[in-house]
Amino acid sequence: MEDKRNIQIIEWEHLDKKKFYVFGVAMTMMIRVSVYPFTLIRTRLQVQKGKSLYHGTFDAFIKILRADGVTGLYRGFLVNTFTLISGQCYVTTYELTRKFVADYSQSNTVKSLVAGGSASLVAQSITVPIDVVSQHLMMQRKGEKMGRFQVCGNSEGQRVVAFGQTKDIIRQILRTDGLRGFYRGYVASLLTYIPNSAVWWPFYHFYAEQLSYLCPKECPHIVFQAISGPLAAATASILTNPMDVIRTRVQVEGKNSIILTFRQLMAEEGPWGLMKGLSARIISATPSTIVIVVGYESLKKLSLRPELVDSRHW
Repeated sequence: MEDKRNIQIIEWEHLDKKKFYVFGVAMTMMIRVSVYPFTLIRTRLQVQKGKSLYHGTFDAFIKILRADGVTGLYRGFLVNTFTLISGQCYVTTYELTRKFVADYSQSNTVKSLVAGGSASLVAQSITVPIDVVSQHLMMQRKGEKMGRFQVCGNSEGQRVVAFGQTKDIIRQILRTDGLRGFYRGYVASLLTYIPNSAVWWPFYHFYAEQLSYLCPKECPHIVFQAISGPLAAATASILTNPMDVIRTRVQVEGKNSIILTFRQLMAEEGPWGLMKGLSARIISATPSTIVIVVGYESLKKLSLRPELVDSRHW
């Protein structure tokens, strides 16, 4: 008799690919809308010097809302939606790599570690140029500028249409750094997100497995999967936040060296500077991870090939 505590993992070959991609894009878009304000806040907290503008996540949220309204929390959002492409590339690479690694190892930890790292490598190659542009848009605010670039008319409080701002930022990046400017911080991004992804998946499966033994047998798997996601996200965020702070500064401030950026940060703000934006990162990661996990696991169940539906028990 099947042990209900055994969490069944749906692999790539079990999926109806058409359903998987259609549902996946819709789910990812809903998640982005809900957590984007905290992504913007995290970026501003990581870039500011000390506590010159904001004293924390909540303080930043209130000040941005008062100064720019709700739209201020969504600066750069339209550009950022192009990362939906990299998101689909991420899940495809993750699932295909798991399938490939399964020929050499049946360890779920090994499959998750290799697949997570590989998926981030592919996704970041697409995401970094989008991130560079959207981060500069996130830095736009009334009054003192935060980043290297400022859109025309923004300092005087004049309204500039969204794609007008985007074109302006792209022109400034090209004029200042050339095409290489769109991949500024690429190495720092890889050093942030490959470990983050490689750590997240093993911890997610580890927490889910441990909770499955602590919870009653009748407890639906989706419950402890939903708990495991935020726990894994918090763990990964704590471990990789120092590199995330450096990545953001390299991309927004135009730094050329990861090591020099690290030294400058330590000299100006000490070790605590490496934890800037951590609470905003965890706050944004918690609801998004719950939705991602519940949505992703449900997505795979909805995308399960018809002939396999009756053979699975949740």
